[in-house]
Amino acid sequence: SNDGFTAIVRVFYSMSQLEELVIIDNNSVSPDGWSELRTLLESGVCELKQLRLKGNNYIGNEGLDVLSNGLRGIRSSLTVLNLSDNSIGNEGLLNVGETLQTCTGLETLDLSRNDFSSAAAGLGCLSNWLRRDEVNLQYLKLSYCRINDVGLHELFQGAANCEILDLDGNESITATGLSYLYSSIRSDRCRLETLDLRGIPVGDNEMEVLARGLTDNRSVRNLYLEDLGDDISVTSAGWIAFSTALCDTSSVNNTYLSNHTFHKIDRGYDEEVDIVEEDDETVVLNLQLNMQHPQYAARCKILMSHPHLDMAPLLHWGLKLFPLAVAWFER
Repeated sequence: SNDGFTAIVRVFYSMSQLEELVIIDNNSVSPDGWSELRTLLESGVCELKQLRLKGNNYIGNEGLDVLSNGLRGIRSSLTVLNLSDNSIGNEGLLNVGETLQTCTGLETLDLSRNDFSSAAAGLGCLSNWLRRDEVNLQYLKLSYCRINDVGLHELFQGAANCEILDLDGNESITATGLSYLYSSIRSDRCRLETLDLRGIPVGDNEMEVLARGLTDNRSVRNLYLEDLGDDISVTSAGWIAFSTALCDTSSVNNTYLSNHTFHKIDRGYDEEVDIVEEDDETVVLNLQLNMQHPQYAARCKILMSHPHLDMAPLLHWGLKLFPLAVAWFER
């Protein structure tokens, strides 16, 4: 209850070394109760590093509005913020985006299991924060938030400015939404290493969009998908697009400029390279090359795809003269 929660929070005023505060699940604290926590955070008595407020259904947009000034008071000491499953919508997400302006040390932000189906403005505000130069977020969790293509359009510019992006369970996202995301992935500023798209219907169109995004990307290494059975599946057309992104055999130069960083597709199978047997063997081979021999992947792909070239005289130079050599061969 509010009274019990207020009594507990007041104890924290004497705990200046408190670094982690966890308040989760099944309480009846209303915005009036959260105001006491706001006062504590505003006071600066404790410099929290981790704040986890998970499953507090009575927080909502109103409670988050109450808490926002307190969150601003934590400033750069905060590294983990979990606001998952708190009935937050667009207004609450706008508050989060504005509040985070002072939280430049944040490494993990979990907003999962809130309803952002109509939160385009809030997602845009979050994207603006992610694009700030001083932000160095590692993990952004937006799983099961009912994000759709419109929301992803607002989010995409900042979405790739973190190392792990979790969009698991946002089943309304289609190839259209992923096409916005791939524009961000192709950016030179992209920091994304792991992209989780489990629970999103990914078929040939979606795979082709992802493949185009990965063509010029040098940071993404892992992609998590989910096999949704007969409802939607990836056929040879989708795998051909992915194979081209990993090894474009149309010319020596295009093979050299292919993606030699990406190395894992995880679809829930217990395999090192997680693709079922009937999928494209070329994709499997190129993923294995990228994973096991990243320093040799480019030259191996060139030698295998263009056997007419005698590359032996150039190998001892490594890749330093490749652009010149490629231009000469193509003439």
